[in-house]
Amino acid sequence: MRSSHRWLCVPPHLHHSSYSRRLRQAVLATGITKRVTAHTFRHAFATELLRSGSDIRTVQEILGHSDIRTTEIYTHVIGDRRAGTVSPFDRLPSS
Repeated sequence: MRSSHRWLCVPPHLHHSSYSRRLRQAVLATGITKRVTAHTFRHAFATELLRSGSDIRTVQEILGHSDIRTTEIYTHVIGDRRAGTVSPFDRLPSS
């Protein structure tokens, strides 16, 4: 699957080591003490997209997965196959 977002892990204009160094600098600047790698950053990003209600096909495209089953792994991680999807009925005002 081709996408302008295909570079979520490492942008095409950056060497992997340069990306890792910039990510490490950004993490240190925020005061986060946990180890963060490009992979953990990508994983957290995808998980949060799904938790916030993003469509799984959109997340699949952003991550560059050719098979939806690969993206579905993230729905298992958050423990909800709906992955944040809200029913239109849930948005109706209560009477």
